[in-house]
Amino acid sequence: MNGRDITALGYREGKIVGLALRISKRLVKHGGRSVALEKLGAVLQSPDAFASDPLLGELAVALIEERDRPFWVERESAADFQVWGQELEPAAVDQLKQSVRLPVAVRAALMPDAHLGYGLPIGGVLAVKNAVIPYAVGVDIACRMKLSVFDIAGAELEKWRHHLVNALHRETIFGAGATFKRKNEHAVMDEDWAVTSITQKLKDTKAWPQLGTSGSGNHFVEFGILELSKPDLGMQPGSYIALLSHSGSRGTGAMVANHYSNLAMSLHPYLPPELKRLAWLDLDSEPGKEYFAAMNLMGSYAAANHAVIHRRIAKAIGAHVLAGVENHHNFAWKESHDGQEVIVHRKGATPAASGVLGVIPGSMASPGFVVRGKGASASLNSASHGAGRRMSRTAAKQQYRWAQVKPVLEERGVQLLSAGIDENPFAYKDIHEVMAHQTELVEVIARFDPRIVRMADGGEKPED
Repeated sequence: MNGRDITALGYREGKIVGLALRISKRLVKHGGRSVALEKLGAVLQSPDAFASDPLLGELAVALIEERDRPFWVERESAADFQVWGQELEPAAVDQLKQSVRLPVAVRAALMPDAHLGYGLPIGGVLAVKNAVIPYAVGVDIACRMKLSVFDIAGAELEKWRHHLVNALHRETIFGAGATFKRKNEHAVMDEDWAVTSITQKLKDTKAWPQLGTSGSGNHFVEFGILELSKPDLGMQPGSYIALLSHSGSRGTGAMVANHYSNLAMSLHPYLPPELKRLAWLDLDSEPGKEYFAAMNLMGSYAAANHAVIHRRIAKAIGAHVLAGVENHHNFAWKESHDGQEVIVHRKGATPAASGVLGVIPGSMASPGFVVRGKGASASLNSASHGAGRRMSRTAAKQQYRWAQVKPVLEERGVQLLSAGIDENPFAYKDIHEVMAHQTELVEVIARFDPRIVRMADGGEKPED
């Protein structure tokens, strides 16, 4: 017998399943599997009748205690949290305030690029004890940034432009369901994809065909100029052509997220509406262990997507990579804070422990920055993951046309190959203001200015 046999009887995931499984082994030994299932079912239906039973009493008492205890137990007082930035979207701030009511919550923080999300706001950081929250990781598990700096001087951009444009057109594919006709190779496909039934099923049907592709929305692959003012990253000061990409775990990650998000919500049916999407999975439970393993696999897969993109493009342009920086910003990490081990969810937030490198992008027409974390405890060693949206995609589509955007792109020297109008620079906050609000969180060590940008086609062409 296993945990699934126990839950099939109607037992709720958690420590009681482990207790029932331990007792089932003794029941099987004395009466067989069918007798064990029958007795465990009887205890579940009428635990009071078995409270004094020498074999089943412990399980019966645990069921009685669970039955008589409210399933939703809010913290006596909300956990502490801190906010960076000014005039943040009230709904996003409220989402963070709601998150620290969770009984598993330990501490939280909100980054200066924050805006409304599902359950936890984008830019939200939440530390919890012995649990993981799928929606606090996000639907695009392990969405991340990767920067490669090439051995080409920034002043050579015009000489290389045609070559760089062709490389982006030939070597990148964007959009939901986008796949390569010929599969790319990477060691991630040799990892154990049987950690969950979901990942095992999707390995060959979805993950492998999409390896090396990019998503829609705000995902991009772009060339730009990296300015390094002093020696760092193993390089001398100067101006370099660099490649920056933003994408995650594609359709496979989305299906993992949806499956375990729905499962978490089904296990916590009594959460109030405002906390429904913050339903958690106990890390001692089978679903919790499965999701955490799948999430980490999706982290490796997302990193592999970027590695393939950068490998293909470097080969296409015949350039050598001098340095690289990359980081997740939709993930949950086991970390130690305030003297205890916690699970830190960074949903649209960059890891910024002391000395840790990261990339914080702006928009298609504003700079991004390579940063080094300062290890600010109050922010749970985190920083923003970008400029952050200042309006919804729907609002951006309604308010803007490419005719309004093109002059800004031309002024800033940006060649846009493809994108949706909802990704226009006016839809984003001022990256300089965002960075000014987090000087205590990160140190800027280099600046990246986009010059040739490719994103998923939103239907209306930038040149229209």
